[in-house]
Order: sequence, then structure tokens, then C-alpha cells
Amino acid sequence: MKMPWSKKIQEINLEPSTGDDATANNVVERKLGLGKIGTIFASGSALFSDGYANAAIGPAETILKTYIYPEAFAAPSQNSSLVSSMGFAGMVLGQLSFGYVSDKIGRKFAMLLCTAIVFVFSALSAASKGPGAQGTINALIAYRFLLGIGIGGEYPAGSVAAAESTEDSSISKNQQQRLFVLATNTMLDFAFAIAYFVCLVLLWIFGMNHLNAVWRITLGLGVVPPMFLMYFRLKMHEPEVYKKGTMRNARIPYWLIIKRYWVKLAAVSITWFIYDWITYPFGLYSSIITAEAVTDSTLYTSLGWGCLINFFYIPGTLFGAFIVDYLGPKYCMIFGLLMQALFGFIMSGTYELLKKHVAGFAIIYALFLAFGEVGPGNNLGLLASKAVGPTAARGQIYGIAAAVGKVGAFIGTYTFPNIIANLGGSGTYGGDTGVFWIGSGLAIVSAAITFFFIPNIKADAMRDEDILFREYLEENGYDTSHMGMKDQTHGIDSEAATVTENVEDKK
Repeated sequence: MKMPWSKKIQEINLEPSTGDDATANNVVERKLGLGKIGTIFASGSALFSDGYANAAIGPAETILKTYIYPEAFAAPSQNSSLVSSMGFAGMVLGQLSFGYVSDKIGRKFAMLLCTAIVFVFSALSAASKGPGAQGTINALIAYRFLLGIGIGGEYPAGSVAAAESTEDSSISKNQQQRLFVLATNTMLDFAFAIAYFVCLVLLWIFGMNHLNAVWRITLGLGVVPPMFLMYFRLKMHEPEVYKKGTMRNARIPYWLIIKRYWVKLAAVSITWFIYDWITYPFGLYSSIITAEAVTDSTLYTSLGWGCLINFFYIPGTLFGAFIVDYLGPKYCMIFGLLMQALFGFIMSGTYELLKKHVAGFAIIYALFLAFGEVGPGNNLGLLASKAVGPTAARGQIYGIAAAVGKVGAFIGTYTFPNIIANLGGSGTYGGDTGVFWIGSGLAIVSAAITFFFIPNIKADAMRDEDILFREYLEENGYDTSHMGMKDQTHGIDSEAATVTENVEDKK
């Protein structure tokens, strides 16, 4: 017997048709907006894993350091710095190595491999165990390093693929930068807040008598995002831009690339270094900072304030996402940096007053972090992928810039306690405010570098630059006939003519 709804059920296709020939003709795509936009998010949202893994170690370390293994973390032990920073060391290695894999083998292969690494070592981090307290901490440090390799690889693989997918012909030119931001940095910022919230919920469930379960499950839940992403990434194809501009079957002319792009690469790398030096330590040590303002702090209140403060990244990244297509990434970044500096100076100058009004302290501190997302948080990835180099070496260029940034994060997390100590120590005016004076000053330096050395970009910036890059190579005697994948080489000459005419008209 045929039921009235049987025909409708038979017509429903639940397979997401992402990739080059995607169409919004099935129920999932109509309801959830998959297809071309889904490809962007499947590429970039692995940064959720990055944000969760980096933020989750903050409350986990607080539990280990204060309640479970306080002797192992007592001075002169370096365990505290190593637990926080070894993940960044692994990320640097992953960013540099996977940049080459992404360019020469493919974006999809690199993304799948990174997803598998993140899944495996998130699980192993949660299961860290060794002989005694130091053995367990050593295992955690080692797994954090290996986890960092997979997370770092997502930058030149997933983020670059997301950027290239925004310039698909079916994506509105007025939404290209916004979609990239929402798929990458917004995902990362949500993860920062969720990591603290997850730890707080687990503390409510298990209580202070079962803190081993709290920190292990907090880290272990890092397996969830890559598990979901793996399915969608298996359905993906390489981005159109990559297919046309890749040198996977040709020699990459590194010297010509360096001569053309080194100034912009250096500028983006320096600003990324400064941003990560400021942001990651402030996020990871938010519990420490708020503990100074909240005198009756417990683990519950410390995690609660950390969750609230990390939540304020989210309004910043969302606000920035909806203005970036209008201001352009360059000027959006400068605006965010200057506002961040302003709030940093306000917080430093009024710290003694703010300590007496905890809500005011949290709001000003949160605005300091939020405007960091409006500016460099949202736009560094955009500029590194779209303003610095061609598709042929985009993964490696992006990886270099991101690696320099993570060196800043590594140095920041490693030196942050020492800076506080040298400025007078926690609880003193210098120790509690000095880092904000330094961070605000560096934000102004970053704004100046951005203004003078980084160009603003418009819609289809990567496509246009790839055409101009081909012409540059040909002018320097490089044979471009082997560039691109075989089925994508047609039509390039006509595109080149169009772009050249547009450039001439602008002149």
C-alpha cells in the first residue's frame, strides 16, 4: 500500500553535493545551506578544533596545577609553560610542513590528514598517563605537541581552501570576505568560549572530588569536531581557484615569488606575530587575570569568568564579519587594532578603580579582546590568503605567516608569567597592568605596519592576482603551460585579457 508521503520521501536526497558541481537540490542543502557555502564551512571550520584544543588546555592546566599535581608545577618546574606552549611548537611544524603538502598534493588530502591527526591525539591527550605525576604530565606535553601538528596543518590546508572557495562563481561578491571570516575565525572564537563552558559544566556534574574526570573529558571532547568534519570533507572537491592556479605538476619558482611578495609577506607575518603574542596568552591566562580582580575566587568562579570573557570574542568576530566587505580587510584591521589599543590603555590606567567593580573590569577586558577580533583576528587570515601570494604557493605562504604568528603565541605563553613577575608580580599594579600597556602599544605598531605595507583587497582578489602572476612569470621566462590541472587550463587566456584590461583601466 502506497502512503501519501511515499513519493516525497523517495525524492529526498540526503547526500550533500558539495564541490564544483554542487546544487541546492536536496533537503539538507535547502535547510542548512550546504553546497558551495557548505564547502567553505567544511574547509574552514576545523579551526573550531584549533580554538577548542588551545582553550581547553587553559582550565585543564589550572586543575592540574592547583588541585591535582601542585608539587609538580611548583617553581622551579617548567611544566606550566611546557603544557601551554608545546601545542604551539607542534602547530608551527604543522603549518610549515602542510603548506607544501597543500600546494603540491592537494588541499583535500592535507585537510583529511590533519583531521585524522587531530582526532587521534585529542583522544590520547585525554588519556595521558605515565609513571607518577611527572610521567602523566610528560605524556600530556608530548601528545599536545603531536596534536599541534594536525591543528597547525589546518591553516595552510583548510583555511586556504575556504578562502579559495569564497571566490567560486556562485558566491556573491559582497559576501566573499564575510563567509571566510564566519567559517574560520568565528568558529575559532566560539570554540574558545565553549571550551571553558564545557569544563564548567563538567565541574558542576562531577564536583571537586572528581577533577581527574573533569580535565580528561574536557580535553577528550576535542575528538567531536574532527569526527563530524571527516564525512563532509570526504565529499569535497578541490576549489576552482586551486585547480586553475596550482603548480602540483610544475616546478614552483620560489625566487620569483619571493621577489614579488616578500614585503607583503613580512608585513602580514609581523602583525600576526604581534596579534598572537597578545591574544593567546590573554585568553589562556584569563583565569589568572580575573582571579586578581575577583578576590574570593574559586575554581567555579574562575572558570565562569573565563567563560564570560572568552564569550566576548564572539561579538567582536561577528561584528567584524559584517563590516569587512564594506571597509575592506585592511581598514577593518586598522580600525580593530586602534580600538583594541584604546581599551587596553583605559584598562591599564583605571585598573585600581576597576578592581573594585568586577563587572566593569570584565567588560573593559572583554572589549579589549573583542576589538582584537574585529581587526587582526578576522582579517589576518584573509590578508595572508588573498593579498600576499598566488595560488601556486598560497599554502606555503599562508603557513609561513601563520607559523610566525604561532611563534608569537609560543613566546607569549612561555614568557607571560615571567613578564608579570618582572613587572612586580601578580597582585601589584605593575604586574597586573604592564602586559596591557605593552599589548596596546604593539597594537598601534601593527596598525602602522598594516597601513603602510599591506594592500586592501576586493572581491575576486585571488583570481585577479593569479592572472597577473602568470603574466609576471611569462615576462621572466617561466613556462606556464604546465600550471593548473588539465581540465581547468581552458579559458585562462581570455580571463587574463579581461583582468589586464581592468588593471589598465584603473591606471
